[in-house]
Parts: sequence; C-alpha cells; structure tokens
Amino acid sequence: MTFQVRVEPSGHQFECEDGETLLAAAIRSGIGLPYGCKNGACGSCKGRLMAGQLTHGTHQEKALSAAEEQQGYALFCCATPHTDVTIEAREVIGLADYPIKKLPTRVARIERLTDDVVVLHLQLPATEPFRYRAGQYIEFLLKDGKRRSYSMANAPQQSPQLTLHIRHMPGGLFTDQVFNTMKERDILRFEGPLGSFFLREESGKPMVLLASGTGFAPLKAIIEDAIAKDMQRPMVLYWGGRRPQDLYMHALCEQWAQTVPGFRYVPVVSDALPADGWSGRTGFVHQAVMQDLPDLSGHQVYACGAPAMVDAARRDFQTLCKLPADEFNADAFTSEADLAPA
Repeated sequence: MTFQVRVEPSGHQFECEDGETLLAAAIRSGIGLPYGCKNGACGSCKGRLMAGQLTHGTHQEKALSAAEEQQGYALFCCATPHTDVTIEAREVIGLADYPIKKLPTRVARIERLTDDVVVLHLQLPATEPFRYRAGQYIEFLLKDGKRRSYSMANAPQQSPQLTLHIRHMPGGLFTDQVFNTMKERDILRFEGPLGSFFLREESGKPMVLLASGTGFAPLKAIIEDAIAKDMQRPMVLYWGGRRPQDLYMHALCEQWAQTVPGFRYVPVVSDALPADGWSGRTGFVHQAVMQDLPDLSGHQVYACGAPAMVDAARRDFQTLCKLPADEFNADAFTSEADLAPA
C-alpha cells in the first residue's frame, strides 16, 4: 500500500510506502524536506500535519513535545502515514541535486590533534565522483546495520579526499575503533551526502557561525567553501569549548581572522582552569553571540555542536535577538547517549 503526500506551500507530491517514514520517502523521491539526525533527536525535520493521519515512532521529547504534537506538529523522520497526508514544511532548494551514494573509502591518514580528537583523512574511489555541499555529513555503515554520522570538515573543492573530526567517546562502538585499532589503508563504507545543513549561497546576509567542540568541523568546510568562492559576506565564528585545548584548530581560525577580509573569530571557553592561562572570553558560547550581537534580525546563523547548545541558541536568538526562524540553520551532534530514552 502506498500513500500520497502533498507538501505545502510548494504543492510538491510524492508517494510513501506503508511503514516508511515521510522523510525517507521524501529523500527517495528527491523532495527537499529539511533534516539532520534522522532519528528523532534534533528536531530539524519538524513540520505540521495539515490533513490525514500518521503515527510517530520513538523520538525525544525535546525534539517534539506532547504539546506540539497536540498542535499538529510532526517529526517527519519518525512519522509514518496511515492515510494520504498533507504536510507543511519549509523545503530546502536543491537538496536533491547531490545524489546520495553508498561508497567504499580507504583510510589515508589518522592525524591526532589532542588526546581525544583526531582528523580522519579518507581517500575516495577515483572512478566514482562524490559531490556534496559544505556542511553536510556522511554515515559510516557498520556491522549489524548500525550507523555513525560525521560531517565533512573540508570544502568540496578539496575532494577526492574527505576529512572528518572525530572526538573519542570512551566505549563508543566506532570511536573506540578509530582511536585503538584503526590503521591506514583500512577500508570503510559510508552513505552520503546527507543533511540539509549547508551554506545558503543565495543569501547576502552576514553570517554568524556558532560551534561547540567538534561541531567546528562542518563550519570549517563552510568557511573554506566561502573563501574558495570568494564570497564577500561578512562572517564571524564563535567557537566554544570547556577548556582551551578543546579549540583544537585555534591557530587556523586566528590565521583566517588575519588573512580573510570580513572574517572575525571569537573563541569562548566555559571551564578554564588557572593553569590554562586563558585570558579570552568565558561562559556559554551562544551567550557571547548575544552580548556582541543583540539584534540578529539581519543575520543568518549556522550552529553546530551539542544538542543543548543548539537548542539554547535557537530559542534565545529567536525570542531575544529577533532572528527570523528560517535564518537559523543547525546541525546538532547527537550521540548514542542523546538518543537514549529520557
């Protein structure tokens, strides 16, 4: 059995198989619904059910509250229809222009930056072009059908090699492998590109880039892409970490600030120790943005990092700093702990 899905206000239509999520059917059909984690944790795919009936699978309360569900909102990544449905969603233009593929890749180099962060350099097949937008991610295909997601940290112009920033999560199925047993020339498989978090080139607004921890990775790709395309939009990067060493490419960001016209860099550390000798900004990174830019009505934001940071920034920027809802682009880095039932 198949159901017809109509998207408003675009009027686009696609078919959804019985038991298939609306998001999976949209991706398969080339319809650009926004999305991030695909597993009910980040809320990026939230939209409104206007007509018809659907059922939600497992999802996080923070991504879709019971009150929101009562008001007709839905998470399309975990919603399956039981009838023909009409949904309201802000479609992402051009999302289907970059085909999603499953590809093998070879580990070219494992570059350790800190005790718990490495840069994984991956060599792509020479015979199979892989195109993506700066800011998107891939999913490694692991044993038993499990997947792990990581954003590309290099601009698309630097293909056919991908770089990923991976933080060690002790006990983590994939990161334990990366830090303990993975070696050069190992073969991995992945699927991508995925996600609707990427540089919106059609806008001319000043860009606020907001990162915590390894959420810096896709923002690095976006910055490098903007530099490669000689974009003239002002950019300011706010990068937050608990300790100074968490800002593991601090020198690169300072170099951009010195050499890229219109680019500023604001590092923020929340839990510096006296031994760190930190004399820069302190506190929560999204609050540093609000202190410097109390009126965000004319800006475009790209936020990536821990779900708590992304959620707080989305709420506070829109309610306190006048940021239009459709100018907040985000990718929350969800871990297995984030996906666990509350």
